[in-house]
Amino acid sequence: MRFTAEEAAEFLNQVMGLDLAIDDIAALEQRTEGWIAGLQLAAISMRGQQDRDQFIQSFTGSHHFVLDYLVEEVLQRQPPHVQEFLLKTSILDRMCAPLCDALLQDHHHIGAETLEEIRQANLFLIPLDNERRWYRYHHLFGDLLRKRNQHSANVDETMLHLRACTWYEENGFEVEAFQHAAAAGDVTRAERLIHSAGVPMYFRGISQPVLRWLGTLPAETLDANPSLWVIYAWTLMAAHRGTQIEHKLEMAEAALADSESSDAIRDLQGQIAAIRAMEAAVQYDPDAIITQAQAALELLNPNNLYIRTAVTRSLAIAYQFQGERAAARETYQKAIAMSEATDNLFINILSTTGLGIIQESDNQLVQAAQNYQRVLELVGDPDQPIACAAFLGLARIHYEWNDLDSAQEYGERGVRLAQQIESIDSAAGGEIFMARLRLAQGDATSTATMLDAIEQVIHQRNFAQQIPVLADAKISLHLAQGNHARAAQLAQAHDLPLTQARVRLAEGKPEEALTLLSPYQQQMEARDWQNERLKAMLLQALAYAQANRTNEALSILSDALALAIPGGLVRIFTDEGQPMQQLLAEASARGILPDYTRKLLAAFHTDSGQPQIVSAQPLIEPLSERELEILGLVAEGLSNREISEQLFISLSTVKGHNRNIFDKLQVKRRTEAVARARELGLI
Repeated sequence: MRFTAEEAAEFLNQVMGLDLAIDDIAALEQRTEGWIAGLQLAAISMRGQQDRDQFIQSFTGSHHFVLDYLVEEVLQRQPPHVQEFLLKTSILDRMCAPLCDALLQDHHHIGAETLEEIRQANLFLIPLDNERRWYRYHHLFGDLLRKRNQHSANVDETMLHLRACTWYEENGFEVEAFQHAAAAGDVTRAERLIHSAGVPMYFRGISQPVLRWLGTLPAETLDANPSLWVIYAWTLMAAHRGTQIEHKLEMAEAALADSESSDAIRDLQGQIAAIRAMEAAVQYDPDAIITQAQAALELLNPNNLYIRTAVTRSLAIAYQFQGERAAARETYQKAIAMSEATDNLFINILSTTGLGIIQESDNQLVQAAQNYQRVLELVGDPDQPIACAAFLGLARIHYEWNDLDSAQEYGERGVRLAQQIESIDSAAGGEIFMARLRLAQGDATSTATMLDAIEQVIHQRNFAQQIPVLADAKISLHLAQGNHARAAQLAQAHDLPLTQARVRLAEGKPEEALTLLSPYQQQMEARDWQNERLKAMLLQALAYAQANRTNEALSILSDALALAIPGGLVRIFTDEGQPMQQLLAEASARGILPDYTRKLLAAFHTDSGQPQIVSAQPLIEPLSERELEILGLVAEGLSNREISEQLFISLSTVKGHNRNIFDKLQVKRRTEAVARARELGLI
């Protein structure tokens, strides 16, 4: 018999008089799985307890009330072969008949028949699938059985775990096989199983079981198997727990110090260098990356293509940090090709993200968005921290495309994932972006609050790389609020030529702005940094316009527009405010790239953080600009997936917009939505 959550609350508080909080009731209901007798035993045991929270967390089948009840009322009433079956199979998290047969090796009783016997006797057996192939025991009952095993001379748990390991491995369940090898204390077998599928478990998102096992091993065991220290470091890296990695590497080096040189030892040393190269990337240290990467490539076994791929990606990061974007792009592409050839999903995700960042920096926003979406496809559901940079990249791109709703959605998901990663400043960078987004939505007060909070985190955690990014955002806020003096003071404290030029323009000093911009623009053009070059050109155009040098302003604006068109850039123009709007209006009047200038001028009219409203809409709640865009694509006959691919948004986002459209138009189907929209003159 089971209670529902509501029935459990009524029983515990009203019948048993415990007056428990909702969270405590939920915890007890979860631990007993609603089992009525279990809840009653817990309630009886709880009377007189000083620390109820601690009791609830420790409540298991080994608690004496539960133990006595289950032993007397359940276990001892079963025939011997069922008791043996229950005790021996209790080492399994889940079971099926063939696995039970392999475990017991009982020629007199068949596992399928015994499972059915147990099921018919209602002995706390829970089916895990509709076919009733896989089962597990009720948690409290399983606790009891394992507790009994500890005091039974007839149960050899080590042997049982090894038998389970063998069955799982032979049937393709390498994670379960690893867990039973670890439980049996078979270090050699467990280590082999970590790599059994060709790709190490920790590079396939299976980090926690490996970390739990390694955490139970004494240092002497790890020292005797230095490769385990290296696995420890790799797994910590894959689990985004960077603060412990260097210690594990030092322990590995100490364990290897007295080893005779061999190919295997050199390969381990190469892996240590490879990990340090990847860690140097976290510290923004390109020189250390290159030094460690070169050492790794020299030491690694030529056939260790998996780790060589990781090292190649590290070199791409080093080139990126040094500003050598062409070399970084080429090396990322090489790392992607290598990772696909070796099924190295971990490095494929990171390298594809890196390539997207380079493309984004070169204003190739369509290509960058495609790569970021590719990352999300590789990661799959649910979202994983490794996808945080891709989400933040999509947020920045949709912001630049003036799709602030999608930018906010992607940004929130990216920040949430980044916050799960130790010692990485991605969350701070993402939060700065979200503050800028809030400013674009017209909420300067919230922007200021957010930036102040981020500033504390940056200084507390010494995220030095984010300090100029934060300063730039704060200066933008001051300028938006008309606080030119504070903006100038902050700009002077940081080496931010573009921001300093923007402050000079706000102060009405165009010639000083041009003095800053001209050499910077030339430097960016020489380095082929397209994003910085375009920003400088736009500020130059504004400076010429402010200095009444209109022809020069329009000439450079025309060049800037030509650079912006392929990537569909919008916010880089609209964020410069009314002066840019006036200059674009003049460009439009003179017929300079009229289609694009009209698009940008239209964006100024919808740049208040509010949805664009069609005046003819007789709707209680108008459709947003994005909803109108999707509605138009629906009218063209595109499927949801085709819309998601065309707009570079997730399928779930398209479906969410569709629901909003249907609600606002008061329809239930796509065809009805299109018909209603045409009636209203929306499409």
